[in-house]
Amino acid sequence: MTISTATPRRLYLFPLSYSSVPAAGRTLEMVMGCYLIEMSDGTYVLIDSGLPADFTRPSGAPVPQQEKNVLAHLADLGLSPNDINVLICTHFDVDHAGYHDAFTRAELIVQRSHYELARGGYPRFAPARAHWDHPDLRYRLVDGDTELAPGLTLLETSGHTTGHQSVLLRLPHTGPVLLTIDAVLMQSAFTPDRPAWPMDENEEQVRASTRKLLHVAEQEHASLVIFGHDGAQWKTLKTAPAYYD
Repeated sequence: MTISTATPRRLYLFPLSYSSVPAAGRTLEMVMGCYLIEMSDGTYVLIDSGLPADFTRPSGAPVPQQEKNVLAHLADLGLSPNDINVLICTHFDVDHAGYHDAFTRAELIVQRSHYELARGGYPRFAPARAHWDHPDLRYRLVDGDTELAPGLTLLETSGHTTGHQSVLLRLPHTGPVLLTIDAVLMQSAFTPDRPAWPMDENEEQVRASTRKLLHVAEQEHASLVIFGHDGAQWKTLKTAPAYYD
């Protein structure tokens, strides 16, 4: 089952905020972000939606910089939530699902295993539940790797959490682009024997998913691999309103 015969035409990166996070005696430059794909038929696919406006930051958490939510990014491109045809939900962590309820005209696509775990009351996904479990949202559940359209494929990459998904797309000029999302948060972790990070739930699955993505990147000759929270990398990339095509 596919969206249509349309193919990816442009990829926009939406940085939602940057922050410096102390970790093991060093500082990690982190980014929160989401993505917009413009298809060749003029339809739009959004990937994730960021922290909700009602999120209360824990005491002592790093202060984010350059904050800009998904709605503001879309508005800068002359778009509104009603222009989004598909919303790919990589997972329901609060920093990825906080504006889902704004996209009631879109079809939301999530791994079945993830959706069922979340709907069953899994505590990890409770902070954003009002946003991803809004009664007006329409979900399509998929099982495993799924081609949504020619040149746009979901990759099941459990480990960070059950049913996490990454995204592979092929652009006309840039070529194959792999979005690891939270399967591999930082470029430094893109190694076969990487350890699990604190928010990863299953180290064996984390390594299996990382090896899967390494294989995909090699097999597809990916011209660009974008890591979900790597602020240092994102600052070297084209971010909206610039785009990859």
